[in-house]
Amino acid sequence: QVLRKNLQRGVALSTGSVLIYEAHKLISGFAEVHASFKVEEVIEQADYLYGSGETEKLYRLLVQHKNSDDAELLWRLARASRDLAQLSSTSAEEKRQLAYEALECAKKALEKNESNFAAHKWYGICLSDVGDFEGIKTKIGNAVVIKEHFQRAVELNPKDATTIHLIGIWCYSFAEMPWYQRKIAATLFATPPTSTFQEYTASSHLKLFSCVCTADPNFYSKNLLYLGKTYLKLNNKKMALLWLSKAKEYPAHTEEDKQV
Repeated sequence: QVLRKNLQRGVALSTGSVLIYEAHKLISGFAEVHASFKVEEVIEQADYLYGSGETEKLYRLLVQHKNSDDAELLWRLARASRDLAQLSSTSAEEKRQLAYEALECAKKALEKNESNFAAHKWYGICLSDVGDFEGIKTKIGNAVVIKEHFQRAVELNPKDATTIHLIGIWCYSFAEMPWYQRKIAATLFATPPTSTFQEYTASSHLKLFSCVCTADPNFYSKNLLYLGKTYLKLNNKKMALLWLSKAKEYPAHTEEDKQV
C-alpha cells in the first residue's frame, strides 16, 4: 500500500511537472509572438510619425527602445536623434549629445545586422556629423569609411534614392574641397580621395544626382539644388537654371527645404 501510494504520488507529481512545463512553453511562445508584434507596431508608429514630421514625438517613442537588439528600431532611432539635432530649437550642447547618440545607435544597428542597408547609410551620415564636432582632420580622415558604408548601402538596396544622393554629395564635397583641406588629406592618406567636376562627367558621378530623380522624382529639395550647382560648376548654365528653378519651386515642408 505504501509503495502504491508513493507510485501514485510520483505519477501525480510527474504529471504536474509536465503540465507546468507545457504551460511555461505556451506562455514563452506567446511572449515571443507578442514581443515580435510589439516591434512591428513600434516601427509602424515610428514611420507614421516620421512621415508626419513629428520629430520630437518620434524621438520620444524610439528612445524608449535604445537597448533593443532590433536593427530596424536602432537605425530609426539614429535617424530620429539626428533629425532632432537639426532643429533650430535644439541647443548647441544638445546637438552635440544627439550626434554622438545617433552614431552609437547606428553602430549598434550594424552590429546587430550587417546586411541592413539603412544601418550602413545612417552610420555613414552620423559618422560625418560627428566630424563637425571633432574638426576637419577627423572629418577628412573618416571620409573613406563614410563612402564605403554608402556604397555598401547601395549594393544592398540599389533603389534607395537617399544613398545615391549621399554618394553624389560626397563626390561634390571633394571636388569643392579648398587647397588647405587637400593638404590635410594628403597627410592622412597614401592616395588621398579626390574628385573634380570634370570627373563627374567622366566617371558618371554627375549621373548620381540624376539617378536619384529617376529612382524617386523630386524626393529631396537638396538633390535638385546640387544638380543645379554641379551643372553651374561645369559651366552649363541652361541645365543649371532648369534644376535650380525646380529647387526654388519645391514645396518647403522642412527647415532644410526653406534653406535650400
